[in-house]
Amino acid sequence: MKWKLSTVDISLVGMFVALMAIGANVTSIAPFMVVGGVPITLQTFFAILAGAILGSRIGAISMFVYTFVGLVGVPVFAKFGGGFTHLFSPTFGFIISFIFTAYVTGKIVDKKRTVHTYILASLIGMSINYLFGTNWMYFSYKLWAEAPEGFSYSMAWLWMIVPLPKDILLSIGAAVFAHRFERTVVSRGHFKSLRRTV
Repeated sequence: MKWKLSTVDISLVGMFVALMAIGANVTSIAPFMVVGGVPITLQTFFAILAGAILGSRIGAISMFVYTFVGLVGVPVFAKFGGGFTHLFSPTFGFIISFIFTAYVTGKIVDKKRTVHTYILASLIGMSINYLFGTNWMYFSYKLWAEAPEGFSYSMAWLWMIVPLPKDILLSIGAAVFAHRFERTVVSRGHFKSLRRTV
């Protein structure tokens, strides 16, 4: 197994950390894009794109670095947040899930590089994001956070209906973009180091 990152790998990890920070703060210019305390962001899109373009290993590393950078205090999370206290946020499960989203998306794409595989991988990656994040949110409200009045498991999922159409469309868009990138750039010999697998 090759664990050493090349200069290109490190640069791309940094680029996706920056993209995640930008995607996390769409609500800074559109504050109405918050439903039930859940910001509607572009992070799922970029997490999927990281896995589909960088591969499972480097994609997951980029999402881990993003999470770590935010936890140490750099304001890269939604609403320009950062710091260790985010571990106790009801929405922190979505942030953790980005690591698994990128990894699984990349693993599926590594097996077969057809546009249908890219789309399937992206939708599965999005599903991981929703499953992990929504369940974390539910249990955090039940165990340590102050839950809204009448909060229930079904309410948690009802909140997710609002960003769902957007995330489905963006996931498919990420898949198509990544597939085209593979055909026009990677397959011609550029950035081959991005396709190392664990």
